[in-house]
Amino acid sequence: MSRDERALEAGLTDPAVPRVLATGELEVLGLLPNASNHTFLARARREDEDMLGVYKPRRGETPLWDFPEGTLCAREVATYVVARTVGWPNVPATVLRDGPYGIGSVQRFVRSNPEEHYFTLQERFPAEFRRVAAFDLVINNADRKAGHCLLGEDGRIYVVDHGVCFSDEPKLRTVIWDFIGDSLGDDVRADLRRFAGEVRAGPLRDELGNLLAEPELEALESRAREVAAMERFPEPGEDHRPFPWPPI
Repeated sequence: MSRDERALEAGLTDPAVPRVLATGELEVLGLLPNASNHTFLARARREDEDMLGVYKPRRGETPLWDFPEGTLCAREVATYVVARTVGWPNVPATVLRDGPYGIGSVQRFVRSNPEEHYFTLQERFPAEFRRVAAFDLVINNADRKAGHCLLGEDGRIYVVDHGVCFSDEPKLRTVIWDFIGDSLGDDVRADLRRFAGEVRAGPLRDELGNLLAEPELEALESRAREVAAMERFPEPGEDHRPFPWPPI
């Protein structure tokens, strides 16, 4: 069985992924604007259920010099798996599956206020964004724009767009640098210690191994342990540009 086939199977057995999202017939409704890769709004239908999703097919990914070609959709799914395991932040359920344009990631669509983003939300949701900042350290997020932080209609903060994460080289680029010098918090550190232990071996290692390369998995475990050992949020590194562009 190939890595793709194992990843597809994992999506079918994840109880946190709605069955309609994982197995429903996928209908493309339109291309979402302002995306560097082909990103579609789609509707999944299964019997009497339907659900909107964001479909990012592998064949629509723009090649990047610093990430292996055809891997961005798998990184979207890996980010969801990490967030599901850690327990935060809110990454919408995401699955690798086939669709009208081939295999890609499909993420539950979050209805949100398009006028809201990190810069408008940060003062109202400091606890949530502290965890997003810690999460991005662990997954090595190379593109945390303000617009990737959504205020859902349910009043919760969601984070999306994680195709350029998990490099085994330092690439953290984020707009969330407001917590430099602040305490990470014992609860965050405890969750990350637990996660580092789970990703070292066992079912989680196998699940992420279908989505990421072995050096990336080793780097993920190492970063989780490093962040768990930190008492305070660090300053940006000097070895690369620490901000994404554009910022929103």
